[in-house]
Amino acid sequence: MSNIQIRIDEKEKREAKRIFSKLGLDMSSAIKLFIRQSTLRKGLPFLLTTENNLTLEEETAIIKASSEAKNNKNVSKSMNIKNAINHLKTL
Repeated sequence: MSNIQIRIDEKEKREAKRIFSKLGLDMSSAIKLFIRQSTLRKGLPFLLTTENNLTLEEETAIIKASSEAKNNKNVSKSMNIKNAINHLKTL
């Protein structure tokens, strides 16, 4: 058996302990669980997301599309409702 020593913000530690306790886990068991799942999955046992709950790829694509739209690139010309519905039917 080996030891791991980490430094963490005290407020985050208290919050994590509170959450783990609600799940019936202590800090050590929760960290062991994380490591075991990481090794079983050969990676992180959860999806990494931004504060907007998007993956980095999704957020990057949205930012790129937004920038392009501001520069009038890759945007459709405005159309009335009838034309818009017909356009959507072709997709």
